[in-house]
Amino acid sequence: MTTPAKAQGPNKDWLKTYYYLRFAVSAVWVALAFTVGKTMPSLAAVMMVAYPAWDAIANYLDAGRSGGLGQNKSQMLNFVVSIVTAVAVASTIGHGMHEVLKVFGIWASLSGLFQLITGVKRWKSYGAQWAMILSGAQSVFAGLFMLKQASGSQPVGITNIAPYAAFGAFYFAVSAISLTVGDARRRSKAPAV
Repeated sequence: MTTPAKAQGPNKDWLKTYYYLRFAVSAVWVALAFTVGKTMPSLAAVMMVAYPAWDAIANYLDAGRSGGLGQNKSQMLNFVVSIVTAVAVASTIGHGMHEVLKVFGIWASLSGLFQLITGVKRWKSYGAQWAMILSGAQSVFAGLFMLKQASGSQPVGITNIAPYAAFGAFYFAVSAISLTVGDARRRSKAPAV
């Protein structure tokens, strides 16, 4: 018999798929940011709007696998903050990259906090959430660092955001691999039927 938490939560196969997908999208975004994004301002602008928009979509999809946004308040808040951020970035781009980086800094801190809360809630039912918790905490500090950079006089651009996305990609990969390894270990220990 399954416990109510496990019955309502996303299954591990979904989480593995979700984490691998988040890793892949972030890795591609980072690669583009460090190559063509830094030399093509119009592409960088689209990418900077797309990144929080993708985060909103991803949170919506993941929450949908675990009872919806109404039952997952931290993901609902992350969804809302990410949509607001995508709109704010789109409307701020004309005011310069320092302003965009401020928006990203605020978003990184808030979304990191919500990710940390989601990871803590999932720990008991699914395990392998330490990387998501660490990622959430690091995101809060990355956001504060972006805010510091945004208030400085040094030129800033998409490459100031890319390390944040790269760490996110890393943590999603670690989470996916942790779940994959954990499942393989359980299968190898399970008695043959």
